[in-house]
This record gives sequence, C-alpha cells and structure tokens, in this order.
Amino acid sequence: MAWRAAKTAGGRFLVRLEDLDRSRVRPAYEAAIAEDLAWLGLDWDGPMLRQSDRGDAYAAALAQLAAKGLTYRCTCTRRDIADAISAPQEGAMAATGPDGPVYPGTCRGRNRAADEPFAIRLNMAAALERLSAATLSFHELSATASGMPEDVALDLDQVVGGTGDVVLARRDGAVAYHLAVVIDDAFQGVTHVTRGQDLFGATPIHRVLQALLDLPAPTYRHHKLVRDEDGKRLAKRDDSRAIASYRKAGLSPADVIALAEAGAG
Repeated sequence: MAWRAAKTAGGRFLVRLEDLDRSRVRPAYEAAIAEDLAWLGLDWDGPMLRQSDRGDAYAAALAQLAAKGLTYRCTCTRRDIADAISAPQEGAMAATGPDGPVYPGTCRGRNRAADEPFAIRLNMAAALERLSAATLSFHELSATASGMPEDVALDLDQVVGGTGDVVLARRDGAVAYHLAVVIDDAFQGVTHVTRGQDLFGATPIHRVLQALLDLPAPTYRHHKLVRDEDGKRLAKRDDSRAIASYRKAGLSPADVIALAEAGAG
C-alpha cells in the first residue's frame, strides 16, 4: 500500500492510493499516510484516487491488448519459473529484469484450460513488432544544471531479453503495477513522473504500454535513492524509518524535506 502525488499541467495537485494488494490494506495505514501528508503541509485537489476502484478501466485496457493478440494466459507458479530457468537449455535466458528473473516464455503459444488459475502476460516481442514503425523513447530530466530533458531511446533487444513477458494481471485477478500506473497516469493527466532510480528499468515497460494503448507519455526523472548511514536504501519492507518516527524524534517538516533532498538530489 502506497500513495503517489502528481501535479498536472493545469496546476492541480492530485494524490493516488495504490491499494491493489488488498492483503496489505489497513485503515490504520491509510490514516497514517494522510497524517504524514498533512504534517508535511501537503494537500490535494479533489478526492484521492483509489486503484481498487479502477477495475473497469484496467479490464478495458486488458481487453484492448488481448484484441490485438498481445497477451496470453500463464499458469506458471514461481517454482515453475525457477525450475524452467535453472534447466540447462534455459541458461542463456536467466537474466534479471525489473520484476526479478526474466520469464522464459513457457506458456507463450500454449492453450490453457479456462478453469486453471492464470496470470495474464504481455507478449513483449509481439508488442515491439507491432510498434516497429514507431520510435520508442522517453524524455528523462537530467540532474545537470540545464535541467533539460534528454531523449532516451529504448534498447529493444534489452526490453525483450532483459525484461521479458511481464505480468499485467496476477493469478488472483489483481492488475499488476505496470498496467495500473500507466492507465492512472493518463487518467489523472500526469505530465511529469519523479521516482527512484530503482524503477528506471520499469520505464521502458510503461513506454511500450503507453504506445500500445495510445496514451500520452509523461516526462520522467529518476532520482538517486535515499539511503541510511550504512548506504542501504530506505524501504518500508525493510522496516525503515517512517515519517512519523522523524516527527516523534523532534524533526520539523523542513528537516525531513531537507533530508530527502540531500539523499535523492
């Protein structure tokens, strides 16, 4: 469960609650997020967008991709994927992408029974072939003094071999982050996306989906990660310090913002 803020071209400040993983959603967590934002002096226009309310939009996007023949059902478990990657004939494909080990394509081209639990994957090679006439790139705001965006061209071989057929909808029916964020950025009119360098590898996936779905492409800036005194990046899954802990320690909102700017400049 996470929140994302966005400022649109019209100057509106919007907030999105990423609550697709229902197992991690708790009212107390949401209340803590709202409290942290208020303490930092952040407010937003209109209601908070909840991804859990956006099922129809995601389903429509999945149907659009399926109609183009760009998705397929995958019944593989994580163990199945690990076993396939470890097989001698798959050794050359044991790359690691934004979502972990690159899927070896076991279910691609196979018919799966409707009663089997399945995820929906994007056939990346087919998607890129469909987009072959287009120049796939994205604008990246550099950290240089000029601050001018740079045009980053996608390495198509890397997208296929180093990213693979990413999951668009999980076996439990929940849509995956890659599809949801692309649909919601377009819906909210997001023009600039600022996020950590750990998500740089996901941006080519998003750019491909934007092109396939005829959605506008925001300008991106991938900042350095905020790290602790030992150089380890701060992450809530590692029980890193939350904003509330800094508040209890006596820091001001300006202090916290300065710490973030110093670590991710």
